[in-house]
Amino acid sequence: MANPRPVIHIDREEIYTNLEARMHYLQSFLDFTSRDVNALVTDAKYVKALIPAVVNIVYKKLLQYDITARAFQTRSTSFKGPLDDTPTEESPQILHRKMFLRGYLNKLCSDPTKMEFWEYLDKVGMMHVGLGRTHPLHIEYIHLGACLSFIQDIMTEAILSHPKLPLPRKIALVKALGKIIWIQNDLMAKWHIREGVDEFAVDDDDIEVEEEGYLHGKKIVSGSDEEEADPGTPTRTACVETCPFSGMGKGMEDMKIEEHDFAKKT
Repeated sequence: MANPRPVIHIDREEIYTNLEARMHYLQSFLDFTSRDVNALVTDAKYVKALIPAVVNIVYKKLLQYDITARAFQTRSTSFKGPLDDTPTEESPQILHRKMFLRGYLNKLCSDPTKMEFWEYLDKVGMMHVGLGRTHPLHIEYIHLGACLSFIQDIMTEAILSHPKLPLPRKIALVKALGKIIWIQNDLMAKWHIREGVDEFAVDDDDIEVEEEGYLHGKKIVSGSDEEEADPGTPTRTACVETCPFSGMGKGMEDMKIEEHDFAKKT
């Protein structure tokens, strides 16, 4: 009779108080391995090609409902321009938010082998509960979870519809992105739910207030369609295989989604 597999011990307090321990546990549970990292690195160019259309589709969806559109009438940390009472896709604050969503989605295409990657995702969750911002922003978890699912749906359909990408690579990329989005979902929920909070409370006064796109005083996310090569681009050592991030434009014509394709969903 085969020996039973050893039970892995997870320290409950650590996963509530130590982000690195939480990430180790989630990555282990989700089987997020070097295979997922390689899938993201090898085919990141296809995901990046989707980002401009994804951003427009997401904001069209968010402005479709008064309860989500209402959030954009709150001044953000860095935006100093005029605000429209009823925001549209061309309102100054929406164009500003689109810029940061582009930067965020580009960050998802960067190097998940660095702890900075997961620290930034945790900070994204924190900033939606009114912490870490000069002008607090409060977004209820139901809307955050729905938006992440919507983004995953758009990307999954576009990747699986690619006319030339081999099926095994499509599957690998969809799986890897799905795991990252669900870890982001956990890092959104982490700041909203009460589990562990009363036992292992973190003093809000210890949270640093920074501009959007910054982590520990360093700018790591821009609003451009292409993220800076450093620190986001994985190295050849981290990727095992040669990274194809140079020449990002090659093959982009094969990975396009039209906004009207999702009109029925919006």
